[in-house]
Amino acid sequence: MKITFLGTGTSQGIPVISCGCEICSSNDFRDNRLRTSVLLETGDKTIVIDSGPDFRYQMLRAGVKDLDAIVFTHEHKDHIAGLDDIRPFNYLLKKDIHIYADSRVQKALKREFSYIFTDVHYPGLPQIDIHDIDVEPFTIGETLLIPIEIMHYKLPIFGYRINDFTYITDAKTVSAASKEKIKGSKVLVVNALQRSTHISHFNLEQAIAFAQEINAETTYFTHISHNLGLHAEVELELPPNIKLAYDGLVIEV
Repeated sequence: MKITFLGTGTSQGIPVISCGCEICSSNDFRDNRLRTSVLLETGDKTIVIDSGPDFRYQMLRAGVKDLDAIVFTHEHKDHIAGLDDIRPFNYLLKKDIHIYADSRVQKALKREFSYIFTDVHYPGLPQIDIHDIDVEPFTIGETLLIPIEIMHYKLPIFGYRINDFTYITDAKTVSAASKEKIKGSKVLVVNALQRSTHISHFNLEQAIAFAQEINAETTYFTHISHNLGLHAEVELELPPNIKLAYDGLVIEV
């Protein structure tokens, strides 16, 4: 499976305009982060996990020519706001895009994009085929996805395990039962927001401790805020099998 990190950043702590700090003025492309999303190419399907506000540009930047499905982790705006931009894929590929979301996320989608869900459809509206998911595993084509319940402060959200790959974003606490679903992964992706403690996300210290407990062969940190620091400097502090992800990073699992 080919995995492309479309975005590794977050709205948390990112200035609306450049503030002239070392992150804003960095010449290292790895410090230029769009909102968190990942592309999975499984062999028979092309799947995106979360379509945030930067979805359109991320897909253009990555040169994505096909899309079969979007799987959502939760309903916060930085993870769902780009759904409308599936329309070019509908038009060019002449197919609906399959959407996988739990009932709470579906409610948010219907609120934010009510025109998609009306009985009257005019030409050009996003065309979707929506699928209910819960904690039970489900398949997209030949690929099995195992939802993993994570707590984003008091909000239960989903991470996903796909074969030897586990993807988690916006975690603050992870139950023992969920950890058991993650253990044995060769590659773990998990959020590391900033250095200081945050009410609803792992900070760097917590993310490292979680990664060491899971003990995957390689862990990548994502959902990185402006406040974490320069990519090159933070990586020097990390254990050998833990790395910072960056926009455009491609790995094979």
